[in-house]
Amino acid sequence: MIQAERVKFLNAAEPRAGDYVLYWMQASQRVACNHAFQYAVRRANSLGLPAVVYFGLTDRFPEANERPYFFMLEGLADVRRRLSALGVRFVLRRGSPDRGAVEMAARAALAVVDRGYLRIQKEWRAKAAASMECPLVQVETDALVPVESASPKEEWSAATFRPKVKARWPEFLVPLKERRPLRPSLDLPFESLVPDDPAAVLKDMKISRGAGRSDRYRGGSEEALRRCRVFLRERLDHFADLRNNPTLDAVSHLSPYLHFGQISPLQIALLAADADSPGREAFLEELLVRRELSFNFVHYNGAYDSYEGLPPWGRRTLTAHSADPRPALYSCADFEAARTHDPYWNAAQTEMRITGKMHGYMRMYWGKKILEWSRSPEEAFATALALNNKYELDGRDPNGFAGVAWCFGKHDRPWGERPVFGMVRSMTDGGLRRKFDADRYVRDIKALAVGHSG
Repeated sequence: MIQAERVKFLNAAEPRAGDYVLYWMQASQRVACNHAFQYAVRRANSLGLPAVVYFGLTDRFPEANERPYFFMLEGLADVRRRLSALGVRFVLRRGSPDRGAVEMAARAALAVVDRGYLRIQKEWRAKAAASMECPLVQVETDALVPVESASPKEEWSAATFRPKVKARWPEFLVPLKERRPLRPSLDLPFESLVPDDPAAVLKDMKISRGAGRSDRYRGGSEEALRRCRVFLRERLDHFADLRNNPTLDAVSHLSPYLHFGQISPLQIALLAADADSPGREAFLEELLVRRELSFNFVHYNGAYDSYEGLPPWGRRTLTAHSADPRPALYSCADFEAARTHDPYWNAAQTEMRITGKMHGYMRMYWGKKILEWSRSPEEAFATALALNNKYELDGRDPNGFAGVAWCFGKHDRPWGERPVFGMVRSMTDGGLRRKFDADRYVRDIKALAVGHSG
C-alpha cells in the first residue's frame, strides 16, 4: 500500500507522452520495500512504459569522504544487480544529482523521487522540480510516518512526539505489495558508470580521503537484511536490558544501512513486530519514535546543524556556565587523535575512527565529555559535529544531527545544575563503570586497534 500522505507533486507540470517513467533514486538506495520505486513501476505499467532508475553521484555532499562513499557504492552495486534481474536499467552518473535528474527526465513521461529531509536534499528536489518539463512526484519511503503526518511542528521531546506518531502506526505499518515492471528497459542506450568496483569509481572522484573505508561494515541491502535477521533471531530478546552495554553485542548495527536507505524501516518494523520478544517494544521505540523524532527536528528546525538550533533553555544555561573552569581542555585535533586523559573516551573515539560506528551509549558519553573539555559550548558543538560527520557511517543525517544536539540538551529536559553543564544532563566515567565493565570495553578496543594496525 502506498498511502496518499507519502505522495507529493513537487511541480505543476502537465502529464505528457514520453519514452519511460524515471525514478530518481537518491535517499532510498534499495529496490525492496521502496514506495518510491513501486510508485514509479505502477505508473509505468499503467502507461505501458518501461521504468528507468537514475542515481546522481556528486563529489560535493557536505562533509562526506571516502568512507561513506565506498559503503554507498557497495550498496549501489547491489541495487544495479537487483534492478537488472527485474529488467530495469540503472543509470549512475557523476555530477550534481538535480541537474542529472533534469537531463534524465527530458524524455520521461513522469519523474518520481524519494524524499530527503536535509537542507541539501530539499534543495536538489526543488531545483529539479523547477526545471523539469514533466511532473516530478516525491514519495516518502524512509520514514514509517511522513514527518508532516506525524506532527505539524517541531517537537520538544520523545515524550511529546511518541503519542502522535504511534497513533498513526496502524495506518502506515502495513506491507507494501511489490509489483514487477511489465516492460523492460535494459536495452535503452544510456551512458552510465558501473558501481561494481567501488574503488575504481572513487579513484577519479574529488573527495576527501580523511577517513578510509570501514572493514567492519559492508554496504548493500543483502547485508542489511542479513544483519537484521541475525539481530532479531539472536539479540532482540536481550535488547531492552543490554543495549547500553558496549561490551555485549546486543544492538542491531542497522544505522549505517538506514542512513543510506539500503533497508526500509517498514521492512524492519514488520519483521520485528512479528517477533514474540520482550525486546520488541524497546527496539520499535528506537526505530520508529527516536529515529523519526530526528526527522521532525531537521525538517522543522532550519538551524539543525548549528549551535543556534539547540533549545533556548540549553543555550542559556550553557552560556551562564561558559566561564566555569574546565577539568581539562583539548583541541579538535586532540579529540580526533584520541589524546585525552580518559581511557574510556579515547576508546570510544578509536572505535569510531576504525569501524565507522560507535556504540550508542558511548556516543552519548563521548559528546558530553567534548562539551566538558572544550573552551566554550559553541566550540564543543562544532568539534562533536565535525568528528561525528567525518567518521560515522551514519553521520550527516537526521539521526546524526539530533544525536549531537541531544548531548547539548535537545530533546531532553533541564537537570540539576552543575559546573560547565549548567542544567544540561552530564555523564561521568563513574556512571560508565556502574553500568558495565568499562575497563573491558577499553581492552576490547585496544585489541581492535592492534588488529587494525596489524
